[in-house]
Amino acid sequence: MLTRKDALALHSVCGKDLIALQNDSATLRDDTWGKVVTYSRKVFIPLTNMCRDICSYCTFVQQPGSPRANVMTPDEVMQQIQAAERLGCKEALFSLGEKPELKFQEARDALAELGYHSMIDYLQVMCERVVNETSLVPHVNAGTLSSQDIAQLKPVSGSMGMMLENISRRLIQKGQVHYACPDKVPVQRLRTLERAGQQQVPFTTGILIGIGETWAERIDSLLAINNLHQRYGHIQEVIVQNFCAKADTPMANHPEPDLDDMLRTLAVARLLLHPSISLQAPPNLHERYADYLASGINDWGGISPVSIDYINPERAWPQITSLQQESERCGYQLQERLTVYSRYMNAQDDYLHPHMAGRVRALSRPDGLAAVQCL
Repeated sequence: MLTRKDALALHSVCGKDLIALQNDSATLRDDTWGKVVTYSRKVFIPLTNMCRDICSYCTFVQQPGSPRANVMTPDEVMQQIQAAERLGCKEALFSLGEKPELKFQEARDALAELGYHSMIDYLQVMCERVVNETSLVPHVNAGTLSSQDIAQLKPVSGSMGMMLENISRRLIQKGQVHYACPDKVPVQRLRTLERAGQQQVPFTTGILIGIGETWAERIDSLLAINNLHQRYGHIQEVIVQNFCAKADTPMANHPEPDLDDMLRTLAVARLLLHPSISLQAPPNLHERYADYLASGINDWGGISPVSIDYINPERAWPQITSLQQESERCGYQLQERLTVYSRYMNAQDDYLHPHMAGRVRALSRPDGLAAVQCL
């Protein structure tokens, strides 16, 4: 395990030294997770693409007045869910812009037409429908949440998530990536992670690299996540995601992190974080599967046979068979997991609502991975 001082000294490690660092992280991964690498077969449900935040790199969010701005109807949601169920998906990932009804009359009007006052209330009901009408398990990614929001959503979800991205307050200053984004204020995101821990919610978070942060800010963000996990034990997964420049955004010409930067960040993350935390890197953003495995990851995240990556629509999901072949070529067996990691399924602590625990156990085999493997 690395100290902060050790990690800071690795900001430019490369060549043979980077390979040695990767070897250390891969050894720790193998000791903890074995020769299995996982993925979750999911459907991505963008409940709304309106958001009160304006991040400089985002193309998911659409402003009211745009013909693409929308709130999905219940019929649209369930059509996607049912199509996903037919294709063997087990995870329904609800992802949505943050609190658009607090900023936009159009969002309030759309919710009122559906019979709701808040996006959280609508999200809860749609998660209930997924649980009651299908075999899928909802995973909720709704951004910053109050304690009441978490209590409301826990009975109808298997897990929740929110990217921390970075804890630097410098990045919310004018001219920086998170300026005018009230939900990207670091203390608000850290509070959500802590509230999830207090209510024993299996939680996925992560960092976004290459958005203007320093190496020290990157390290401190990983340490902040790890400190919360040491207090509450609820961080099931950390994602290290590389920034991808997109046309028609203020950061269209911003340089992307190179491969070495991604690999050293992954290796350092594996050695900084508690070994029980799963380490994930999105396979569609760099497509360097062997290099990622060599840097200590044990999970490829959610991959969908039915919906695109709405956050990075220009980057197609890999074929599961290709991912399986590449993993096996590196000595790892690809296995399908559920949205909830195994240690939270039968834990003595109340990580899952009783009804949700029953749903998850019905889908899992004794080791906690998906009983029906779709590879």
